[in-house]
Amino acid sequence: MAVSSNRWSAILLAIFFTTANGIDIFLEWNVALDSTIKPAGLDQPVITINGMFPGPLINATTNDFVHVNVFNNLDEPLLFTWNGIQQRLNSWQDGVSGTNCPILPGTNWTYVFQTKDQIGSFFYFPSINYQKAAGGFGPIRVNNRNVIAVPFLKPEAEFDLLIGDWFYGDYKKRRSMMERSLDINDGGVPNMILMNGKGPYGDPMSKAYESFTVTKGMTYRFRISNVGSAFSFNFRIQNHKMVLVETEGSYTNQITLDSLDVHVGQSYSVLVTADQDDSDYFIVASPKWFNSSASTRLVGLSVLHYSISNSQLTGPLPTGPDPFDLEFSVNQAKSVRWNLTAGAARPNPQGTFNVSNISLTQSFQLHASMGAINGQPRYVVNNVSYLTVETPLKLSDHLVNGSGVYELDRFPTQTVNSEASYGVSVVSGIHKGWIELVFINQLDVIDSWHLDGFGFYVVGFGNGEWTEESRSTYNLYDPIVRATAQVYPRGWTAVYAFLDNPGMWNVRSQLLNNWYLGHEFYVRVFNADPNPAKERPPPENLLLCGIFHDSDVSDMAPAPAPMSGW
Repeated sequence: MAVSSNRWSAILLAIFFTTANGIDIFLEWNVALDSTIKPAGLDQPVITINGMFPGPLINATTNDFVHVNVFNNLDEPLLFTWNGIQQRLNSWQDGVSGTNCPILPGTNWTYVFQTKDQIGSFFYFPSINYQKAAGGFGPIRVNNRNVIAVPFLKPEAEFDLLIGDWFYGDYKKRRSMMERSLDINDGGVPNMILMNGKGPYGDPMSKAYESFTVTKGMTYRFRISNVGSAFSFNFRIQNHKMVLVETEGSYTNQITLDSLDVHVGQSYSVLVTADQDDSDYFIVASPKWFNSSASTRLVGLSVLHYSISNSQLTGPLPTGPDPFDLEFSVNQAKSVRWNLTAGAARPNPQGTFNVSNISLTQSFQLHASMGAINGQPRYVVNNVSYLTVETPLKLSDHLVNGSGVYELDRFPTQTVNSEASYGVSVVSGIHKGWIELVFINQLDVIDSWHLDGFGFYVVGFGNGEWTEESRSTYNLYDPIVRATAQVYPRGWTAVYAFLDNPGMWNVRSQLLNNWYLGHEFYVRVFNADPNPAKERPPPENLLLCGIFHDSDVSDMAPAPAPMSGW
């Protein structure tokens, strides 16, 4: 029977509406401490989700709604953040101390967030109380809608590979040492590197090692994330090339690599073809900017296993670049560029959205260093060490104009204060304006900075001090768009972001010690339009804490916009 053109139009419209608006995904997580996992072969508490370490995969598609009901079985408050998920119009679900009250022990709370206009590889982790050092992290995939082509052939399978440095002992003891400044200078060296929560191949103390089974002639997608606390690492697979295809929601120009630098908080996708003899091959992650020769545990090792292989791993580990070769690392970083012709979350090519003709409305120069406050070393940005307060900034912003919690625009964004101090650092971001963030690293380690709520265009890297003349070196043609960018020792990294996402957004170092001890501030992007299409209202299950702990939110009306200044 023939189908009328009107009916076909209705069917096609229904299909488009369904694929464009996504589906609901419901997850239930029980978060607990487990001392039996022993990833390092030692007794230590590990944060698990549903008994798993790492935690379960969140596997979504563009525009899906993800509901995560988190039951906190720890003995202290808990929050999760979704590293790189932009939370369009909805910073209430961001899961950091400035936006959410924590989930108290013995209680549960449901996050509801949308993977709005996103694709790519990401991960989640606990964001408060130094808990990331104990685990609780897991992978996130956001897949293309069927109506948008992926710019490479469908791989035989996909593997999530979470790699990160790991510390021995109880994270609470380490946290206490950090707070008392006993561990800030010499305690930044991790004890081992884990791959998917497992120790290195051949390590006598580890219970197991990670292994990936492949079939000769097939191509596989590895989604690699650095979930560690301190180390950047160089990733490589013995005798195999990798084709870089995606990073944190952007399809890249496809380049063939022998090895790939992955910095703390970053995620990449590479394609690997099993084109060697049927055998087993080393998968290696070795730290950058550190000599790991004194400890075999500081090289992550797993196995690429060909399905009909009966041979053992042989030969030396595949060598990578000199860990102190910054020229290699910077040149590779500059080669990671946006695929301008590929579609991603939207059908238009990525190159439709570019920075070649934009006008900047704000520019922040952010000097990350160490300072002394009351005789105690702390990490500071423009000589201000972020002071975490009990009342979330977003909550106070909504209910009482920030009064009693923070004062807007006290944080210096152009110059460095003469003396280090604590501050609840919140700055104004101009809604729908273009902002330039220049991260200036005055430390002797590779730093890594993240902006919640946005993907930013990584336009430039440089050595030494940044000046306005440095803009002449920027790549404004095809800079990669991502959420975390590395900043090399004594160097700078410049990014652009379009502030079209109203909310209270966290800017932080992804290095856990640095973040925990002050490398953090917030950008408040305000839109006065009460239309929920501009910014979503607080959720019905909104938690109260701090100065609102005993309040009834139903009796509280939103406050007007705060004024800048003192």
